[in-house]
Amino acid sequence: MRIDILTVLPELLESPLNHSIIKRAKDKGVAEVHIHNIRDYSTDKHRRVDDYAFSGDAGMVMTIDPIFRAIEKLKSERDYDAIIYTSPDGERYDQTKANGLSLMKNIIILCGHYKGIDHRIREHLITMEISIGDYVLTGGELAAAIIVDSVVRLIPGAMSDETSALTDSFQDGLLAPPVYTRPAEYNGWKVPEVLLSGNPKLIDKWKEEQSIERTRRLRPDLLDE
Repeated sequence: MRIDILTVLPELLESPLNHSIIKRAKDKGVAEVHIHNIRDYSTDKHRRVDDYAFSGDAGMVMTIDPIFRAIEKLKSERDYDAIIYTSPDGERYDQTKANGLSLMKNIIILCGHYKGIDHRIREHLITMEISIGDYVLTGGELAAAIIVDSVVRLIPGAMSDETSALTDSFQDGLLAPPVYTRPAEYNGWKVPEVLLSGNPKLIDKWKEEQSIERTRRLRPDLLDE
């Protein structure tokens, strides 16, 4: 899988996209993540990529030309399954969407900044808009990092144990059950006896019950859905 990220702050993405599972996936060759500085596509002598809004509102807007140039350059080199824009008014991101994106071959993620981007880019080039929550960030870089992390970990070969991702929260519409490790007792606090029983059927039943109970208590909206 190849992910191309367009941003005005590439240095903000260098660290989160070069460690842990993402780094291992890149090292194994199962994922590529390329960061592109939108300023490199500006024809302005000062490499500006923003301008005032015609509406006269406060704040600057990312201009159309450098973004158009960057996307068209990438599209001339390969086909893309999705061109994503990170935006507060996009579709709410969840595990189902992460699963879907992980099946794609090539995607572009455009990081918004300032007061947003010239709307013509959204009308004519963007194929998917994603919001990671009902709040506003300074830019879309952190949202892009979240999307990349949640997608890359699902790609076969990215994790040492591929079945691990299948038991994460939200994969089956429920929260994951509690997990414990050694020692079996610490400071008088004990691991549930069923987990020490060695009986897979009992353990699976316990995990299912715990998932339902925790979801009902912490995220009842998931059960409603």
